[in-house]
Amino acid sequence: MLAALVAVMPVASFAIGDEDETPPKTTPTTATCKATQIWDEKTKTCVDAQDSRFDDGQRYEGVRELAYALHLERALGVLSTMSNQQDARVLTYRGFIARKSGKMQDALAFYAAALEVDAENILTRSYLGQGFVTMGRTKEARQQLDRIRELGGAGSWAETSLARALETGQTYGY
Repeated sequence: MLAALVAVMPVASFAIGDEDETPPKTTPTTATCKATQIWDEKTKTCVDAQDSRFDDGQRYEGVRELAYALHLERALGVLSTMSNQQDARVLTYRGFIARKSGKMQDALAFYAAALEVDAENILTRSYLGQGFVTMGRTKEARQQLDRIRELGGAGSWAETSLARALETGQTYGY
């Protein structure tokens, strides 16, 4: 049912998002900082993510690093400091964190909300498809893979990671 809804959602602007094919590098954000702190390169200190010296791009990189390291509660804390909580990438990362926490229904709801904001976000579609793989719903995962390709995502990390997940049953954490 969700896959059918996602497939017919209205088209928004094309956005690959902040797709990165490599795992994030470990920085002091993961190794040293606590709670919602992220590393400030200028001052070489841990600073709370809501501090005005950070923009959402820097916060997003902190979220990505923390989520990859499975510091999921900390990642959620940093995510909560983002200026637009309805941004597709915020909703996508909320879905990712829910999926990695085993909260699959919450993950599906966050991915659906992200796709309402940006129906062409291929990274969201990849994470949604990987969630379907985890749930054993390979038909719906393949629908997301097909949609990624229709949107011009052939050869992207979004396509590659979902295709591999379908082949191996193993999903990716970045």
